[in-house]
Amino acid sequence: MKKGIGFIAIFLLGFIGNLYSQSQLTLPDIYSNGVYNQNRFGPIRWMKDSKGYSSIEKSTIQEGDDIVKYDALTGNRTILISAEELIPSGSSKPISVADYVWSEDNSKLLVFTNTRRVWRYHTRGDYWVLDLKTRKLSQLGKGIPATTLMFAKFSPDASKVAYVSQNNIFVETLGSGEIKKVTSDGGEFTINGTFDWVYEEELSCRDGFRWSPDGKNIAYWQSDTRNVGTFYLINNIDSIYSKPIPLPYPKVGESLSAVKIGVVSIEGGETKWFDVPGDPRNNYLARMEFIPNSQEVMVQQLNRRQNINTVWTGNIQTMGLTKILIEEDSAFLDVHDNIRWLEDEKFFTWTSERDGWLHLYKVSRDGSQMELITQGDFDVERISHIDPANGYVYYIASPENFTQRYLYRSLLSKIGKAERITPVELSGQNAYQISIDSKFAIHTFQNTTTPPVYSLINLPNHKEIRMLEDNQELKDKYSALDLNPKEFFKVDIGDVELDAWMIKPKDFDPEKKYPLLFYVYGEPAGATVQDSWGGGDLWHHYMARLGYVVISIDNRGTKTPRGREWRKSIYGQIGILASYDQMNAAKQILKTYDFIDSSRVGIWGWSGGGQMTLNVMFRYPEIYKAGLAVSFVSDQRLYDATYQERYMGLLEDNQKGYRDGSPITYAENLEGELMIIHGTADDNVHYQSFEMLVDKLIKYNKQFSMMSYPMRSHGINERENTSLHLRETMKTFWLRSLPAGGR
Repeated sequence: MKKGIGFIAIFLLGFIGNLYSQSQLTLPDIYSNGVYNQNRFGPIRWMKDSKGYSSIEKSTIQEGDDIVKYDALTGNRTILISAEELIPSGSSKPISVADYVWSEDNSKLLVFTNTRRVWRYHTRGDYWVLDLKTRKLSQLGKGIPATTLMFAKFSPDASKVAYVSQNNIFVETLGSGEIKKVTSDGGEFTINGTFDWVYEEELSCRDGFRWSPDGKNIAYWQSDTRNVGTFYLINNIDSIYSKPIPLPYPKVGESLSAVKIGVVSIEGGETKWFDVPGDPRNNYLARMEFIPNSQEVMVQQLNRRQNINTVWTGNIQTMGLTKILIEEDSAFLDVHDNIRWLEDEKFFTWTSERDGWLHLYKVSRDGSQMELITQGDFDVERISHIDPANGYVYYIASPENFTQRYLYRSLLSKIGKAERITPVELSGQNAYQISIDSKFAIHTFQNTTTPPVYSLINLPNHKEIRMLEDNQELKDKYSALDLNPKEFFKVDIGDVELDAWMIKPKDFDPEKKYPLLFYVYGEPAGATVQDSWGGGDLWHHYMARLGYVVISIDNRGTKTPRGREWRKSIYGQIGILASYDQMNAAKQILKTYDFIDSSRVGIWGWSGGGQMTLNVMFRYPEIYKAGLAVSFVSDQRLYDATYQERYMGLLEDNQKGYRDGSPITYAENLEGELMIIHGTADDNVHYQSFEMLVDKLIKYNKQFSMMSYPMRSHGINERENTSLHLRETMKTFWLRSLPAGGR
C-alpha cells in the first residue's frame, strides 16, 4: 500500500515537473534543442491517374528511404520502391532521397541525392534513375565530376535525361549510358543551362533549359557574365591566409549579364540563337517555355526598368520571333508562373493587374483577344490548379481579411462569381496540392496558434478523407506554454488603415506601463502581419515573457493581397513612404494604448527590416529610443540592380529617391541605442553595407554596438551554435537598452 502511494506521488511530481518544464520558454529549446520542431509531410507527387500519391518515408526494415504510394480513397499503402532497391552496386547503404521526380508515364524515377548548396538552395549533387520495369538502378553522369549535376530532367518519352554540369548541358541515353555534351563553351564567364546570382535571387530563375515536346531539341539560356562587377567575400577563418570568394553581382546602375536563348539538337552541333530585340545587358529574359505539342517557345522579356513585359513566340526551326503581347505598368511588373495552354493550344492563361487587382485572364495564341477569368475587387494571391478538362481554375484569395488565405474557384469558360471552397471554420491560412483531375487535394491548414495540419480532402466539397499529419505533439507543447495569443488589429493613420498584431506580456497589467518592441519588415518582398504559424513566432513570445509588448505593422507596399494601388504606392520611394507609415502608426499606437511607455520604444528587423529599422531610428529619433538592425542595406546603391531598380527605377532617373531612401544618408541623426549585426559571408546584402554605415557613424562620433558573424550568410545560421548565440546577443541588447517589465 505504501509502495503504491509512493509510486503515485513520484508519478504526480514527475507529471507536474514535466508540465512546468514545458511551460518554460527558453532560447536553447527554441534554437538549439529542437524542442519545437514541427513534423513535415511529403514531398508528395500525385500519380498520373490521380488515384493516389507517392511520398518519401523512412524504411522500417533498414536505414534509408522507401518511395511509397497511397490510394487516395482507401488509404492503402504500397511500397513502390524499397530502400533496398536504392542500394547502389558495391555499396551496403541506400542512397538518401533529397527529392524525386517521376517520368511522364510514371515508369521511371529520378532521384536527387548527395546535394550541395549553390547560393540559397541545394541545386547541385548526384542523380540516379530507377526503372520500375527492370528494377535497375543507374547513376547518371558517370565520368563527370561527382556532385556537379544540376536540374536533371527526363525527356518526354523518358528514354533520356538531360542535365547541367559545370555550366554545360549533357544528354544521357538511359538504355546505353551514352553521354553527349551538347554545349561546350560553358566556363567561368559563360553559363549554359543555369543562371547567375541575380537571376536566381530576384527572378526565381535557376533551372535554365527545356526539352522540346518531341524530345529532339533543347532550348536553353546562356549568360555572359564578363562585364558584371565582381564582389569579393573574404574567408578569414578556415585557413591561416584569407581566401577571396568572387561573386559576379550587378549592383544598382551597373552592367547586367548578357543573356540569350538558343536551341541545340540533342545530338549536339551548333546552337541556333533567337535574335531578341534590345540590348541583352539592359533587358531580362525572365521566362521561356515550350508551347505544348509545337516547335515554338514562349519568351517573356522584361526591360531593365521592369515595367514592360514583352511576350514573344519563337519558332525553333526558323528561329523567327513574333510579338504577341505587351504588359505595361507605370510602376513595376512582377513575373508570374501561371501560364496554362487551353483548347488545343489556341489560348493561354495570363496573370495581370490591369484592372487594379491581380487576376487571371484568357488570351488567344496571337494575343489579339483577352478575357477576364477571375473577377472581383480582390487579388488572386496564387494559382493552385488549372483544370481545363473540368473547366475550373482553383486559386488562393482572401477578399475580407488580408492576413488569411482561402481556396476559391472560377469557371475558365465564362466570368462568374468566385466560389469559395474552404469552409468558414478553417480561419487562418490554407494551401492545397490538387490532383490532376481536381477530385482530391493535400490540404495544409495553419494559423498563429496551430502548426501546419496536413489532410487529404475531396474537392469541391472539402470533405476530409483522412488526417495525414496533425503536429499534435507540437500543438500540445505550444499550448502548455500558456502564451498570450497574437491580437490582430488595425491602425488608422489617416491615409490608410494598416494591419497589425500585438503580443502582451504574460502577467499583463493594464494599469502598468510596458516597453514596446516593434518588429518590422516593410519591403515589397514580404509581410509580417499574417495569420500563419511561422514557427509559433517563439522569439517574440519569449520577448513578451520578459516583459515587452511586441507589435508588428505592415506598411503600404508590403506583399499583401490589397490590390495594385497598395503594392505600387512605394514605387520610387522605398524606405521613404514605409518609414512615414511606420512612424505614423507608432504615434497612433502610443496615443491609443495607455499601457505603453513612450520612453521605452524600440524597433528591430532583418534584411529589409534592418534597413527600415535604421531609417526610422535616424529619421524619427524622438519616437524610437533603441533599434537593432540585422543583415541590412545601408545604401540602396549597394544592393543588386534587379531588385532595387524594380522598385526604385533607374539610378539615373531617381538619384534623389535612392539618396533619401537610404538610411546612411541620415546616420548623423542617431540619438538612441543602436546595435547592428551582419554576417561577413552575406552574398545577398554584402558586409560592405555594414562597414560603410560603421564608417559613417564613426565620422559623426555616434556610439553604437556591433556584432559580426564570420563566414555566415544572410540568414546568419551556419556553423555551430550560431542561431542561439545570435538570439542571446539580441536579448542582452534589449535588456540593457530597453529595460523590460511593467512599471
